[in-house]
Amino acid sequence: FKQHISVSGGIGVATGLTATVGLGFTPVQGMLVGYLTTLGCMLPDLDSSSGRPIRELFGVTAALVPMAFADELRKLGGDMETVLLLAVVSYLTIRFGGTWLLSKLSVHRGMFHSVPAMLIAAEVVFLTYRSDSNTVRLLMAVGIALGFLSHLILDEIYAVQWNGLKLELNQFAGSAVKFFGKSFSANAFTWITLTGLTWYSFGAAGIVDEPPLPTRDEIRQILHTVPEVETPEPGLFPGL
Repeated sequence: FKQHISVSGGIGVATGLTATVGLGFTPVQGMLVGYLTTLGCMLPDLDSSSGRPIRELFGVTAALVPMAFADELRKLGGDMETVLLLAVVSYLTIRFGGTWLLSKLSVHRGMFHSVPAMLIAAEVVFLTYRSDSNTVRLLMAVGIALGFLSHLILDEIYAVQWNGLKLELNQFAGSAVKFFGKSFSANAFTWITLTGLTWYSFGAAGIVDEPPLPTRDEIRQILHTVPEVETPEPGLFPGL
């Protein structure tokens, strides 16, 4: 974990400086892409049995998502109480629900360690990063992909071992930089997800017609159809 963070951190610094000094992005954007590059190295190890990458990543993500989408939550919820409830639900869902779901669905060195997973991570960042500039969104997507790729390459490097003068490969050789895993269902899910996100990414970039999504009014209407819990009448439950 420390080696991955150290390497991706160095790549993140280089990426941020290149973006700021060489490509004309703002210093803030340079620092953000450097952070995302460092963060990206943790993504392949979300299937790790140690749990540390999961705790680190989901803890940060659960806290940042409600803040990043605060304006959208306000528009969806309307009143302050609903906005706060949506923020709390978002945090708990990501922090604990995401961790539990990954532990049930993932296996170590499965499709999380793959090139399609790297592209999925990059496209998720491209679609969710809040900016009117596709160039800025692409920069952030490239940053997360670079961090992800550094992890995959390091895993393959450490799979090569020297036994005296003899070169040997350990049991994990070839399991990181791959396009398909051993599980058909995992392969199908990964590639279907990648195909869908690629379609939405091209639509968001204006390359193809953007797929239809539910409008804000439709989502708000669904939220307001949830039945409210009635307050019990006084004396109905003695002692309360």
